[in-house]
Amino acid sequence: MERQFMVSRVSAPTMRQLGDVIPLPAAVRPDSTADFRIPSGVSVSAAPAAAAVADELGVLLRRVTGFAVPVKEEEPENGGFRLRLDESVDEAKSPESYRLDIAADGVTLSAPAAAGLFAGLQTLRQLLPETAGGEVTIPGGRIDDEPRFAYRGTMLDLARHFYEPADIRTFIDTIAQFKINHLHLHLTDDQGWRLEIDGWPRLTEVSGGEGTGIDGQGPGFLTAAEYADLIAYGETRFVTIVPEIDLPGHVNAAQVAYPELTCDGEPVQPRTDAEVGYSSLCAGKEETYAFVEDVIRVVAGLTPGPFLHIGGDEALSTTAEDYRTFMTRVLPMVGRYGKRAIGWHEMAAVELPPTAVPQYWRIEPADDGVARAAAAGHQVIMSPADRSYLDMKYDESSPLGLDWAGLVGVERSYDWDPADRLPGVGEESLLGVEAPLWSETLRSRADVEFMVFPRLLAIAEIGWTPRADRSWPEFRRRLAEFGPRWTAQGVNFHRSGEVDWK
Repeated sequence: MERQFMVSRVSAPTMRQLGDVIPLPAAVRPDSTADFRIPSGVSVSAAPAAAAVADELGVLLRRVTGFAVPVKEEEPENGGFRLRLDESVDEAKSPESYRLDIAADGVTLSAPAAAGLFAGLQTLRQLLPETAGGEVTIPGGRIDDEPRFAYRGTMLDLARHFYEPADIRTFIDTIAQFKINHLHLHLTDDQGWRLEIDGWPRLTEVSGGEGTGIDGQGPGFLTAAEYADLIAYGETRFVTIVPEIDLPGHVNAAQVAYPELTCDGEPVQPRTDAEVGYSSLCAGKEETYAFVEDVIRVVAGLTPGPFLHIGGDEALSTTAEDYRTFMTRVLPMVGRYGKRAIGWHEMAAVELPPTAVPQYWRIEPADDGVARAAAAGHQVIMSPADRSYLDMKYDESSPLGLDWAGLVGVERSYDWDPADRLPGVGEESLLGVEAPLWSETLRSRADVEFMVFPRLLAIAEIGWTPRADRSWPEFRRRLAEFGPRWTAQGVNFHRSGEVDWK
């Protein structure tokens, strides 16, 4: 499905500089003698294996030039865009690596895999105007690029407030433009259960229906078919869906639907407040593990991606002994169904399966086992709340958001590094970074966009760009260019006072 953008005809825009993109590429070599003026007879050529990316480039070029822009297999003689898959590229390079050559007679984008072509297309998209009208010229030169980290993600909390599939698809469209390649969906919590599970219909019938969510304002759930469609749509944008089923705490919604999941078998009341830490599955009941394994089996079967997130955070009503018992039994289930377990950093208190990934969210370093897990060879996702949580208020005047982790402006989101965050967890131990968005105060896609943009771009650059090349003044300058682009796309971004928006 092609996203519909708001397009207006304006005078020819000023040509951007080759490096004026986010995230900043690894290597940029401008050549002002090689600027490419797009001619009326422009075409896109690509081998069949790159056809999907070529088709998207064709759509983009038609929108900004008004030209016909055919897409074909044979290469143009001149004045065209060439997409090339080059499998001979150094095997040490990421499949998302690419080379973009812009010369006076055309543009060549080459990569070892389609993921790299797509990443290069996002760079090229930012070098083109967002709106149609007038002559279009692209700055000349070469970009050689690859990501710093393989995992660059954001999280959307559907449990506290549900977002319709169409809104999630639009969100995927926007985050993919900045090379975010994982979307973590928080599907279950105390206030709601948002994914249909075969054999457990009351999870969504009762805890996904009317009156669920914070203040009872966020009802809804994904059917298995809708979830599969979202995964397929994400794949077209090279965004991998990471589902989270939060266990053993944050389970009040499951226990409302199935009281036998409580320790005493007695019913519990629905909760629509924002409190945490009061619910827990019973580590001493076999019914618990039958339920958990059923859920993991179904979710793993619906999810082609490599990861399944099992939560593990804020289990304040679970004793340390019960927590160890529960995690020791449940973590291997994820592997049995072919997935790598991700969990919030609390899970590192137990011995982890070899491929398990702790996700660190703490504000202050503590002896929580993450450094020991890293020393044992585990990869870590870094998501410190005081830098990367997109639900924190920008400043004291922010109409949305929370402030328990402090105020998180755009510069604060940018001016840190994941390799410095936790002693014992250096560059070599990091799978990547993720910016979570919890939805206690959010009610709409517009609210989501307001909290996410522009801060997600800071996390995107941290995850992609070489550390030595990052600079807040330069990022701030490049970020200012995105105001008109987001306005044209209909994105409800926050006009932070830290940025001199265009």
